[in-house]
Parts: sequence; C-alpha cells; structure tokens
Amino acid sequence: MSKPYPEEFREDVVRVARNRGPGVTVEQVAADFGVHAMTRWKWIRRSPGVH
Repeated sequence: MSKPYPEEFREDVVRVARNRGPGVTVEQVAADFGVHAMTRWKWIRRSPGVH
C-alpha cells in the first residue's frame, strides 16, 4: 500500500512546522498544508533528529 502523501511533501510540512514563527500554531501549519494536526505530529516524531 502506498503512502497517501509523498515523502517530499512530508518533509516540507515538518520543515515549516519546525521553523514556524512565534504565534503560529501546529494546527495552523497543518491546515495550511491540508493535513490533520495529528498527522503532522506523527511525521515530526518519525523524522530524523527527533528523540
């Protein structure tokens, strides 16, 4: 079964979320990309460099 989002897209979402400005919420970043906030959290947890 293929993943619903390409790896490059996931990496972009994680990068933007990590570099978001003050006052920008996780929910806002997720909404901007059209993904659920919990999905975005999972991608961050699975990305390299996160312990």
